[in-house]
Amino acid sequence: MALPPPVRLADAMHLRPGSRVAVTRTVPEETPVAMVYGGSTQAVMMATPADLADFAMGFSLTEGIVADPSQIERLEILDHPKGAEAQMWLAEDRAEALAARRRFMAGPVGCGLCGIDSLDEAVRALPDLLGVGTALTPDQVAGATEDLRSWQPLHDQTRAVHAAGFLLPGQGIVLAREDVGRHNALDKLIGAMARQGLLARDGAFVLTSRVSVEMVQKCAMAGSGILIAVSAPTAHALRLAEGAGITLAAFARGEGFDLFSHPERLRAEVSDVA
Repeated sequence: MALPPPVRLADAMHLRPGSRVAVTRTVPEETPVAMVYGGSTQAVMMATPADLADFAMGFSLTEGIVADPSQIERLEILDHPKGAEAQMWLAEDRAEALAARRRFMAGPVGCGLCGIDSLDEAVRALPDLLGVGTALTPDQVAGATEDLRSWQPLHDQTRAVHAAGFLLPGQGIVLAREDVGRHNALDKLIGAMARQGLLARDGAFVLTSRVSVEMVQKCAMAGSGILIAVSAPTAHALRLAEGAGITLAAFARGEGFDLFSHPERLRAEVSDVA
């Protein structure tokens, strides 16, 4: 069976005091996507059925299954009666390393850590990005989420998906991906960047979601020193960002933002307001 389209139409009844109107809404699709390496399933994630090759590549990189796209020797997206399979074949050394750490996790869209079988995985060591990467002006950070708006066609149709974008200084958002899961959207973006040769250290990741642990982990694994989000961070995410040398800006909504860690990547001073 063919994969479903990323959105579908759904009939509903819109109720207000004194009125009842039949409406048709566009809703996002989600389907199980199995990450399969050498014939063995490593993970099953619920995701929007679009850009699945990007998703598979990004997931492989941010989970540390591969360190470079070239270590995936073959990648195929296969239809399955109950969803989709991303079939990947790894270079011999990476296949052996994966076999040594084999685990299974099944993650719903709201959580990127569900099903891991070791507490060590939840608090794994991250690359040190202190001194790595570019710098942005306060105006570029503040306007980043507004810039991302023009890259969200699924959101415009459904109002129900997240986006992750890649911001380059002087160019704005140059690439973005969407998904019902915020961490899936970031994995898809990281995979698309890897496939197109874009280096994460040259820019910043921009999110339409809150900043939780897995978002900082994925940012660090990809190698970007700047993470910008429209919503709040968690306390654990802040600790991870500080420790990994990541500049974390949250509540970025056009006119300003909160800067939580590593301000050295801002090219201009932000005036203190009493």
